[in-house]
Amino acid sequence: MGNADTKLHFRKAVIQLTTKTQPVEASDDAFWDQFWADASTTVQDVFALVPAAEIRAVREESPSNLATLCYKAVERLVQGADSGCPSEKQRQTVLNCTRLLTRILPYIFEDADWRGFFWSTVPGAGRAGRLDEDDDEDEARPLAESLLLAIADLLFCPDFTAQSHKKSSSDSAVDIRSIDSCEYIWEAGVGFAQSPPLNYVHDLNRAELLKLLLTCLSEAMYLPPSSERRSLNPWVSFFCSTENRHALPLFTSLLNVVCAYDPVGYGVPYNHLLFSDHRELLVEQAVQILIVTLEHEGGSAFSAALQALDADASGAEETEPAGPDNLFVNYLSRIHREEDLSFILKGLARLMNNPLVQTYLPHSAKKIQFHQELLILFWKLCDFNKKFLFFVLKSSDVLDVLVPILFSLNDARADQSRVGLMHIGVFILLLLSGERNFGVRLNKPYALRVPSDIPVFTGTHADLLVLIFHKIITSGHQRLQPLFDCLLTIIVNISPYLKSLSMLAANKLLHLLEAFSSPWFLFSGQQNHHLVFFLLEVFNNIIQYQFDGNCNLVYAVIRKRNVFHQLANLPADAASVQKALQRRKKSSATRSDSTETEAAEGTGPSAPPTEPGTLKTSLEATPGIDKITEKSQVSLDGTMMPLANASDAESNAEHEVDHAEAARSRLSSTSSSSAAAWSASADWAASWKAKLPLQTIMRLLQVLVPQVEKICIDKGLTDESEILKFLQHGTLVGLLPVPHPILIRKYQANAGTAMWFRTYMWGVIYLRNVDPPIWYDTDIRLFEIQRI
Repeated sequence: MGNADTKLHFRKAVIQLTTKTQPVEASDDAFWDQFWADASTTVQDVFALVPAAEIRAVREESPSNLATLCYKAVERLVQGADSGCPSEKQRQTVLNCTRLLTRILPYIFEDADWRGFFWSTVPGAGRAGRLDEDDDEDEARPLAESLLLAIADLLFCPDFTAQSHKKSSSDSAVDIRSIDSCEYIWEAGVGFAQSPPLNYVHDLNRAELLKLLLTCLSEAMYLPPSSERRSLNPWVSFFCSTENRHALPLFTSLLNVVCAYDPVGYGVPYNHLLFSDHRELLVEQAVQILIVTLEHEGGSAFSAALQALDADASGAEETEPAGPDNLFVNYLSRIHREEDLSFILKGLARLMNNPLVQTYLPHSAKKIQFHQELLILFWKLCDFNKKFLFFVLKSSDVLDVLVPILFSLNDARADQSRVGLMHIGVFILLLLSGERNFGVRLNKPYALRVPSDIPVFTGTHADLLVLIFHKIITSGHQRLQPLFDCLLTIIVNISPYLKSLSMLAANKLLHLLEAFSSPWFLFSGQQNHHLVFFLLEVFNNIIQYQFDGNCNLVYAVIRKRNVFHQLANLPADAASVQKALQRRKKSSATRSDSTETEAAEGTGPSAPPTEPGTLKTSLEATPGIDKITEKSQVSLDGTMMPLANASDAESNAEHEVDHAEAARSRLSSTSSSSAAAWSASADWAASWKAKLPLQTIMRLLQVLVPQVEKICIDKGLTDESEILKFLQHGTLVGLLPVPHPILIRKYQANAGTAMWFRTYMWGVIYLRNVDPPIWYDTDIRLFEIQRI
């Protein structure tokens, strides 16, 4: 009964606040304490008992009362942080204030007039700012800074959010400023050896404080997207600055808690159904805080600075640049010890592989839900820390990351609500494919058997990648078309290193070429021919650099030689162009909803369709492939040199038409305005047809086709294994054109991709925080929320 009474009491206080027309004095503690005195209100209660309409009403009609409520709640948190929360009553007050601020902050952010409120100094707020030993600055500390510093202090409170080192459990207050929070790091791992005993109460308290911190940092959701906006999120900037004396232990705690988490636990089946896993809740909050605090505009510039440093022969640690002001980015970029890099990679790989963990008992193993946040964290690690990227690529461990990414791409390809997941997965593979080691690692045989719609095959990880990319292109939903460039660029990047493609993968590549080289497809989009150029480049790389061992691909090319002959003899005069497009219109009329790859096998996607009522957040447009990659030439010793200008080799492989609209124009079915302005002309078709890099393949066909035909006639062969044996021992040394230089397109960050990541990251966080629904029904402006 008491519980119902306290809720009623709390509800009455809320109603009083909304109905009072006169400002309530800040000194009226009896009134304000009603909001945080109760011992039994949960965060769900606070969200239910403080409705959105009433928060907005107070904001509009009695702004001074809302301002005082915020100020008093922050003041209570600061007092709790100062005292170290020795008593249960103080801890309860801190948690109640935390929940109330989590509820109210989004309504402060959604109103432009209120957004500066937390950055103003409240009269007499000296008490609320008393966190710095330097009392001169206290009076002027804005409310936001006091709040953030109090949260940081509270996250290392012995017996509240951290394991106490004291033997006695006396109630004597700890001077929070005298403790070294580096001794209270939450989990062993990077830079910390002791693993404190698990304490689920501490985990729950940390998670509540992190939820408030995440809410503080979410102001970015209420500003419209703009790649020009260079201003950093002031909440993130302050929290990750030297002002926060807990920055290092907190960064370490968050990273270690995520990377040490093992959702399978003790391996007891159905264990997760018997008791709730409080650590999972904390891990989810931790990974979300990490990805938000690691948002750093100068990422690529910083990487470039480190790259220049690595290139420096001396490589002395002392010369390292100071790095960004954001300490979290700084710390992340400086992790370099082998054991730390190994701990991070193994931890992330274990969590990424969690959905693939198979048991004979359905639902017996716990499945985590924060895959997208893990992918963003992995992305940031690779982007900000080149040592980590090289560490990932230097052993076969990279395959432990590749396989779960490939399977999640395959699983999500038919689901409209998971377009963002498809993009981040492809971006990670594009980043990895820019490094030679990635292509080399893919030659490892693939033995894992995961239930999926991928046909069973014997081959390598490269085969798996080709098969899944083929599935995405031929049976993914239409909104994935802008990714085709990226998918094929990845295959181009790895192709010079593939020692032996399977027959199945070779046939899939030929099938894509067949689909993309049909005249109606080539002439129906301004940039469609780029896909053919990419595929020809793949075949050229394999033939010129990995001919030995790739008899399956050579055989597939010989069998499908008519595709290459038709491409070489493609009629490009005005009449033929029109005729191809007319034929396309006729066939579309007789066949409803044809996709551009009409040669697809017709196998439907395996992914379950989106559930009705699913929410989806909009994404920024993905920049064209030329905007997100930079071409490098691989020299004979394996080093890469960036290409400053287009060389002869490049113009052979590269199709010098502006790529920027490539992705957009292939979406012509959804945005016909750009397509309407352009139509295929004979001059346009002739301009790129002349550059088709067909010489190597034509020479191969010219040499091998007569030999294969002769064997078949002489020996009366119909068995392809004999032909493969012949091709396996054949050689084209001295018969092919001089090998072209290997061109790698390396991922390059820019303002457009930074904006894409910001909208994607906050969209994921918005959709994942449903209990309580922190931002639901507030006026988000960074993206649109759509019901599918």
